[in-house]
Amino acid sequence: MFNDDIIKKLEKLPTPFYYYDTALLKNTLEKIKKITAASKFHVHYALKANSNAKLLQIIRSYGLGADCVSGNEIKRADETGFKGENIVFAGVGKSDAEINYALEKNIFCFNVESIQELEVMNDLAKKQNKIASIALRINPNVDAYTHKYITTGLEENKFGINPYEFDSVISILKNLPNLKLIGLHFHIGSQISSLSPFKKLCQRVNEINKWFLNKGFDLAHLNVGGGLGVNYHEPDLESIVDFEAFFNVFKDFLKPRNNQKIHFELGRAITAQCGSLISRVIIIKKAINTNFAILDAGMTELIRPALYQAYHKIENLTEYSENKNYKYDVVGPICESSDCFGKAVMLPETFRGDLIAIRSAGAYGEVMASQYNLRDKAPALYSDEL
Repeated sequence: MFNDDIIKKLEKLPTPFYYYDTALLKNTLEKIKKITAASKFHVHYALKANSNAKLLQIIRSYGLGADCVSGNEIKRADETGFKGENIVFAGVGKSDAEINYALEKNIFCFNVESIQELEVMNDLAKKQNKIASIALRINPNVDAYTHKYITTGLEENKFGINPYEFDSVISILKNLPNLKLIGLHFHIGSQISSLSPFKKLCQRVNEINKWFLNKGFDLAHLNVGGGLGVNYHEPDLESIVDFEAFFNVFKDFLKPRNNQKIHFELGRAITAQCGSLISRVIIIKKAINTNFAILDAGMTELIRPALYQAYHKIENLTEYSENKNYKYDVVGPICESSDCFGKAVMLPETFRGDLIAIRSAGAYGEVMASQYNLRDKAPALYSDEL
């Protein structure tokens, strides 16, 4: 991602900032488009991973839909050119105002997560004299074997409708004339590094899909979510994830009926590797047991390491060398001990003013930024604008 010419340009710029390789993003999208072109597969980009307007415009131009989890994400999708017919609205706690806005935009589908939400949505749709198309978000009780904070498909999680509620849901839907059930929705978690959970998901989807058919619901859409992980340890070795292997799991194990369309919600796998957080070393602080490389970026720019000890590869772009003989705790300036990007990180000898890249920050980096400590918001820069 970083050759000498790019590094020379970056070194002239004030830090911190998010740097996006737009060529890599386009190559990633081209790969997805090519693999899914001949199938029934429809990919919706999950805005929660990164809602940067320029990136969204690029993503939309490759024919992807939008997967949104808030009213403002629907608004951002609309502003960046996504049509309502390609927007899905998910989320365990949609407010009345958000539902009303989505109804006004005539979105493709609401993913509904509880019996009470069905009743609320029916009432709101009735007031607008509209029929809301919905999919039931089902909790398949499939373990994604990922971090507990990003696991979403177990019965202990807050998401989705559980199978023991199915009969009640069907009974209630008969009395909700302003809702139209068009599909089923599933999502088991995020940063899933093995394909096995997706195989198990397919088996559960097949079972549940058949159950609804036996009850008289021949549904047009199956949404199997996303969650495909990326290689945070060696981003240059897998700058584009193995989408072919991922989609092949669903081609091989999912058994939709001939009329059913299959939908995906991919976020991290699309944008993570195209983005890096670029920072400078403010101070090298020598301690008894370690050395601290204190950066001008912190958890306000990338919270994942502080939130759930997530790993991101850290590179010194100024002193780039294969001889990484010095150990540093790479930390930020925020007044929190958790403001740490990595402990015992092996780097070349590092100095004040060196340019540091924290890789794979294109997902859940800029979008989760805060202004804690009254920090300025870091800008976004793009490879095609340097």
